[in-house]
This record gives sequence, structure tokens and C-alpha cells, in this order.
Amino acid sequence: MHRSKLVRIVAIAFVLAALATAAAAQGRQLQTVEFFSPAVDRTMKYNILLPDDYDASTERYPVLYLLHGLTQNYTAWGLANGAPFYAGLYDDLIVVMPDAGNSWYVNWAESEDGQSNDWEDHVIQDVVSHVDWNFRTIARREGRAMTGLSMGGFGAITMGLRNPEMFISIGSTSGALEYGRQAAARMRGEMPPRPPRQLTPEQQARRRQPNPLIGVEGFSSQVERTPRGTMFETPEQADVYDPFMLIKQVPRQDLPHIYLDCGTEDRLIAGARKLAGYLMEEDIPFDYMQMPGRHNAAYWIEAIGRIMGVQYEVMQRALGQRPFGRRRATN
Repeated sequence: MHRSKLVRIVAIAFVLAALATAAAAQGRQLQTVEFFSPAVDRTMKYNILLPDDYDASTERYPVLYLLHGLTQNYTAWGLANGAPFYAGLYDDLIVVMPDAGNSWYVNWAESEDGQSNDWEDHVIQDVVSHVDWNFRTIARREGRAMTGLSMGGFGAITMGLRNPEMFISIGSTSGALEYGRQAAARMRGEMPPRPPRQLTPEQQARRRQPNPLIGVEGFSSQVERTPRGTMFETPEQADVYDPFMLIKQVPRQDLPHIYLDCGTEDRLIAGARKLAGYLMEEDIPFDYMQMPGRHNAAYWIEAIGRIMGVQYEVMQRALGQRPFGRRRATN
């Protein structure tokens, strides 16, 4: 990449991040909520953005859940990726940013050292229930959407397809959409094993250092945030987290709206294109976008504006808040 282009991208990211922070300070109420999650048997946190007039109103609001990527946490969307700025464009939307560590949003097959690692249940049951009990949400399918970046894109698509009664729209930006199917292929001997990551002593030391921004006791360093145990013990357990297989199992009328995007310089775009191609072949409605960009915050800051706009509109139409065109009669 030419240095001038790199400088321009970094500058754009910095300006938009500053605007997002300013928007949060001037209007949106960014709160950090601490609660106990039975699914993972520990105290956890999530960030939530409430509408400007939330305290003065009695209205109930739709909710967009934003999932973070690998090595990130519940502060990622609010601090670096532009969510407060774009959420400020809508006066009737709640945005929730959960934390799932480095879990891949999966209920692990086996946990070690006394841990409980049902991370799908943590989000789908514990976080959603806590939000619905403690805030004025529209607590039904039509009032919920979910999207995520990278690992979070995989999590949003898989959890949404595994729980289609929960969300009207699911989305992925730069998602690792083939993670489940590749894990199954490796266990079946169809792909070579992934080589273990080699870390320098300095990198190992950094992984043990708590991140003060997270502030969750026993869950603030990368070592602590990586579950101990086995994610998948059999190929079949990985198959049930494969979006390409899950889509076939959900009745067509029960499928949530699907949104996909990825940067054209991101190696993960192959998975997005494969899934988009499958959806086209099966004549399943979806939204797809690709634009110049890599696997980084500069891309996600641009992408989140479109994601939020599309999923907000899907929820509004499902809730009957938008006009519909005339539909052809069917026999």
C-alpha cells in the first residue's frame, strides 16, 4: 500500500473515531452494565447505547446487538469502531455490545479447570434476557437484530441461524464465516491441521497482562479470556456451527434477513463470497456489500454505518413502522 493512501486511511479512522466519541459525549448514553451470567458462571459486562430521550420517555425500542472480534472485548465497537456516532443518527434504537472473550460464540464441547464455557448461551440467553428485563426493549423477534465483525460475524450468523426465532436480521462484516466448516474438515482429514501459533516471550507476557479497559476480575487478560478446554470434539459438533449447513436446516419462511460485507483486500472475503453465492443459488433474499478495505478498524468504521442502516430498516418494517409496496397475489 502506498504511504499516502495508508496515511489517508489512518486519518479517516482517527477523525471518525473522534466524531464517535463526541457523539457519545453529546447525546447517546453509553453505559457499562455488570451482571452475573449463569451460562459461563462468572460476572460479565456489556456496553449499551440508549436513545437520547430514553429517560424522559416511556417508549420501547428495538435492539441491535454488536459482537466483537477475536482478542477484542465489549468496548471495541464503542471506542474504536464508530458505533456511537451512527447510533446517534437514530432516535429510537438501543445498541448493545456484549463480551464473549476469545470463545468464538460457541458452547464448548468440554471445559477444563472448573470453567463453564457455554458462550452461545451467554449471549442468546443471559445477555438478551438481562437487557430485556432491565431496559425498555421490544422483546420479540421483530425488535432484535445482531451483527458482528470477524469472529463476531461468524458468531452473529451462526447464533442467528441456530436461534431464528430470536432475531429478524443477522449480519457479518469481515466475518470468519468458514470457521466451523474448516474445523470440521480438519478433523475429517480433508484439510491439514492448523499449525500452532509460535509466540515470543514478549508476546506471551503481553497475553498475561490484564487490560484495564475490560475491568472484569479474572477475565481481563488474553490468557484469561481464552477458554480452557475443547471447542469441538467431533466433526459433527463443528457442523452445527457451519452457516452453510445451518441455512439448509431453517425453514425458508423462518430465515432471518441476512447481511454480509467484507473488504476486497481481506482474505476472509472468500467466505463471504461463497455464502453470498450459495444464497443466490438458493434464491434466498439477502444484502451483500464489498468495498475497498482490509481487516481493520478503518474498514469497520465505514461498514458499520451501512450495517446499522440496513438492519434498522429491517426491524422498522417488521414492526410495521414503514409502508410496504403492493404485493402480487399468489395462488
